[in-house]
Amino acid sequence: MSTETRYPPGPRGLPVVGNTVDLSRDIFAFFEELRDDYGHIASYEVFGTDACMVAHPDAIQQVLLDKHEAFEKGEVLTRNLADTMGEGLFVTGGEQWQNQRTQVQPAFYRDRLNTYVPEMRATAEETVEQWRDGMVVDVNDRMTEATMDVLGRTLFGVDVTENPIVSEASDAILARFDTSRFWSFLPDQIPTPTNRRYRQKLDQLNAFVDDLADQRRAQSPADRGDDLLSILVSFVEASDLTQEEFRDNMITFLFAGHETTALGLTYTLLCLAQHPEEQEKLYTEIDTVGDGRVTAEDLPGLEYMERVIDEALRLYPPVYMFFREATQDVVLQGYDIPAGTTLVLPQWAVHRDPEWWDDPEAFRPERFADDADRPEYAYFPFGGGPRHCIGMRFARMEMKTVLATILSEYTFELASEPNPELVASTNLKPGDPIEISLSQRERAGH
Repeated sequence: MSTETRYPPGPRGLPVVGNTVDLSRDIFAFFEELRDDYGHIASYEVFGTDACMVAHPDAIQQVLLDKHEAFEKGEVLTRNLADTMGEGLFVTGGEQWQNQRTQVQPAFYRDRLNTYVPEMRATAEETVEQWRDGMVVDVNDRMTEATMDVLGRTLFGVDVTENPIVSEASDAILARFDTSRFWSFLPDQIPTPTNRRYRQKLDQLNAFVDDLADQRRAQSPADRGDDLLSILVSFVEASDLTQEEFRDNMITFLFAGHETTALGLTYTLLCLAQHPEEQEKLYTEIDTVGDGRVTAEDLPGLEYMERVIDEALRLYPPVYMFFREATQDVVLQGYDIPAGTTLVLPQWAVHRDPEWWDDPEAFRPERFADDADRPEYAYFPFGGGPRHCIGMRFARMEMKTVLATILSEYTFELASEPNPELVASTNLKPGDPIEISLSQRERAGH
């Protein structure tokens, strides 16, 4: 048997643009077809850049964990996000990343996170108080507002919902990186209307973040508290963090901290709206564990809700692919990957792969009830290895708290299309409104 290695197979693209047209037409179908036609490790090309899809869990584990030092975030990511958050935790590497990770970690310790739950619940209660029996609500809009409010209250100690620039900048960034639009693959420097608006809103967002820092600096250290904003400001004052690093980390947490969680909640509610029997199981669990008002101590007891969230994130991962770049020649699943190759790890294609998941299109939370015989990295919504999402526990706690608050008061059914169009931008966004119709719950003693 030959032990000879080789470059991964893949489709031949067009001159100059490579496979960009197919990629922009339907990025989800592109990676699924690549997986089905060429295997779990396959090559393609985007505007002269050699890329490889890595969709085998064992290879994903090598890239994110076992041999993570042989890979970096890579030029595709750093070039695209340089203006937005280039000096922040999400994009930086090496010692700079390690220092920043150490600096912000205290804001995400378990004991600290437990103190955020009352604010998470208060925001969820204020959201639900605006709802009425029979009302139809746009889930993503409401969840985006709620998670932004939670973020402001817990990590920054301010109401960030009062200033429209955060949502406006979010929209501009979404449009800039919408992969269904061919020009999203073009460099920022080309002055398209989308790029110009992106630059303008980014400048305004930077000014907003600088203003938050100035307000916090004006307070004496004793009055500041110990939220993330205060932690970062103190590091700038001690010259352990540059102003640019501060700003880019603030923007990183503003976006990573609210949009992905909002999308996770949106897709969980989408799935639950189509499965009343799953809602029923959650009502029983919530009423047993939390008696209506969930606390930090209640959250570990919401085990079935954990499975529901896991299954929604499997079907609709808010972060639908990761980028890495090989810093040296490596071998993955018997294939030669030369240094400098861009690697794409597509959660979407892995999470829906029939090789690892029975009936992969179906919503079945019980599949997470036991240690199924599947590789660990067949499921990686928050990444893995040393660079796994620092806010993972925060996001899970917030999702549980918000869902428990909603389900304590309402049952609901889907009032929009069961299979909404999805937009592959910075995150997996619904292209159409996802709407649910509310029914007030009848609860004993209420």
